[in-house]
Amino acid sequence: QVQLVESGGGLVQPGGSLRLSCAASGTIFSINHMGWYRQAPGKQRELVAIIFSIGNTNYADSVKGRFTISRDNAKNTMYLQMNSLKPEDTAVYSCNARIRRTAWVTNDYWGQGTQVTVSS
Repeated sequence: QVQLVESGGGLVQPGGSLRLSCAASGTIFSINHMGWYRQAPGKQRELVAIIFSIGNTNYADSVKGRFTISRDNAKNTMYLQMNSLKPEDTAVYSCNARIRRTAWVTNDYWGQGTQVTVSS
């Protein structure tokens, strides 16, 4: 079985920073892409940032220049450094990963989510 566990959420003032982590564990042959999504109350879930196995990245326009996604392949861990946070960044942040468990089995997995609240 595979698990994704997020950490690093919390309450921060506008302009502040947070760093989220997402660690994958279990039977893992390789990890393709990994991404961070967020969902605010009353809104649809949106892609925040994604990083592929070779390291290329994409960001939502709303976070470009403020957020940085990275991954440590040796630790099967992904990070999201969030700077210059705004109240509109408040949401539950969830990680997603496409994981190859064996040579023939690939699935998408989700973490449980971590709350990020930006408020004074």
